[in-house]
Amino acid sequence: MPRDWNDLFITGEPTPAAAPDGEEAGPERRRGMFKRLRESLGKTRQAFSAELRSTLFDTLDEHTWERLEELLIYADVGARTTAKVVGRLEAEVEEGQVAGGEAITERLRELLAETATVGDAYIDLRRKPTVIMVAGVNGTGKTTSIGKIAWHLRQELDRTVLMGAADTFRAAATEQLDEWATRTGAGIVRGDQGSDPGAVAFDAVGAALAREVDVAIIDTAGRLHTQENLLDELKKVRRVIEKQLPGAPHETLLVVDATTGQNGLRQAKLFAEAVNVTGIVLTKLDGTAKGGIALAIAEELGIPVKLIGIGEQLEDLRPFDADEFASALISE
Repeated sequence: MPRDWNDLFITGEPTPAAAPDGEEAGPERRRGMFKRLRESLGKTRQAFSAELRSTLFDTLDEHTWERLEELLIYADVGARTTAKVVGRLEAEVEEGQVAGGEAITERLRELLAETATVGDAYIDLRRKPTVIMVAGVNGTGKTTSIGKIAWHLRQELDRTVLMGAADTFRAAATEQLDEWATRTGAGIVRGDQGSDPGAVAFDAVGAALAREVDVAIIDTAGRLHTQENLLDELKKVRRVIEKQLPGAPHETLLVVDATTGQNGLRQAKLFAEAVNVTGIVLTKLDGTAKGGIALAIAEELGIPVKLIGIGEQLEDLRPFDADEFASALISE
């Protein structure tokens, strides 16, 4: 699994060597990031740890597994995913493969990490331009996520970036992208409010080709996912992008607000049916006790969570590490 931004992106280039005087900076930074993640998942972890540190696995009976199911469902892991994880853990305990409370807790952590590990966790940047289409309903943090991705591409990978403001229905979206373009040094292609989103996407990809830009990130409309015409529109934008550049978009990221819980799972399912969603950006984990939605999306839809948002700062959007996430979810 990717552990930082350089790991997340496939560039075909050697991984930059660490500076001689920075040998401890990597581990120290990782510890700091893990601490932030633990803090963000604090509500969920407290619910788990209070049980796991006490007597949940002291007596292994039907009540034990029912209680564990309740804890996982409370954390928004989802009924189907919960049943699979608990069923497998119970079977391994009964077969004598796992014994003792601490060992059971550790095996639970491993199963949660395994459940969250699906599909291709990386983003391939070897095409030029690499076209990334970003979707999601309003309020998920979609436009901000695009800006942060652009910032990391510019600052950490030294890639040129162009943004396509194809969310032409919300004036604030274009204004936000304008601000991020200025902040990151990225280019931007925009259209008039209410203009055809497909035309803006087409022009943005054309501009990326003409300017030999490394990465083009296309924002799309984010009104309510329950409106069928919006999903049809998203399909159209995708077709237009592919017409301009065969094989594109090379990555389609869906931004999901973790605070919406199981509704986020339903959103992901609808968007995945409309376009080929290749990865999830799970935002607002700092404001929710429902971090388990990452596991539900991975297990039920087979779509990898590629990025998570745990705060407002630039560094708070980060690559998703399933093992680290599971540890932060249930560890003391």
